Amino acid sequence: MAIWVVGDVQGCYEAFSRLLEKVNFDPAKDQLWLTGDLVNRGGHSLETLRLIYSLKPAVTSVLGNHDLRLLAEDCWHPDGGSKNSEFEAILNAHDREPLLSWLTQCPLLYQHKPSKHLLVHAGLLPQWKLKEALWAADEIEAMLRSEHRAKYFKKIYSSKPLDISKALGLWRRLRLATDVFTRMRFCDAKGRIDYKSSGPPGTQRKGYQPWFEVPTRRKTKWTVLFGHWAALGLHQSKQAICLDTGYVWGGKLTAMRLDDRKIIQVGQ
Repeated sequence: MAIWVVGDVQGCYEAFSRLLEKVNFDPAKDQLWLTGDLVNRGGHSLETLRLIYSLKPAVTSVLGNHDLRLLAEDCWHPDGGSKNSEFEAILNAHDREPLLSWLTQCPLLYQHKPSKHLLVHAGLLPQWKLKEALWAADEIEAMLRSEHRAKYFKKIYSSKPLDISKALGLWRRLRLATDVFTRMRFCDAKGRIDYKSSGPPGTQRKGYQPWFEVPTRRKTKWTVLFGHWAALGLHQSKQAICLDTGYVWGGKLTAMRLDDRKIIQVGQ
């Protein structure tokens, strides 16, 4: 059995299909982990989501910012009407309900104890202990699956920095955790996120660093697998591995075999 971890697919159905074929993925014996952002920008989000859905239960995916946006559009447009054409195709599909119900059940943070790996879309707050990160993810997941989902989506979309040194109420706490799991690239020593910088390391504002290089980050035996950061590209260190290599931007789609970190890629 092999566990393959794949970076952001973003609706690139043809490339994703080629990658699965190239790694000889067999859902009867292999496992597929996805770093989130399954949809949007690639032009074939519906087909991509259907393919991923057909591979369950061999698939584990975390939610990315584009996946959350799709779930928000599902909430806001029960009868269709999204201005995003890829989302609209999903909202008008005959299998909309099972596809989006499955997506809603995807976690924000996945913990694999046997291999000491964590799977997340963007990152983890340097100050968090693992139990705090898991608790924060659980709180968001419970909200997404509750009757308060519409209010959650109304509250989370903001780029106004939060002062995490102060006690946060429910909605600000949920927004901060959502931003950490799905949007963060750079942050400072206090865990404040730089929302304006999305380029490679060295392009960020003064005082900010890649979240996994912040000196105050808690030491851990866990390796974090993540995506979201196409400008960072393939990055491999002991405690952080980025697999978003920007296929949707003209780069490559990347898979890594977990046990030996073998890299397999497909290009344009």
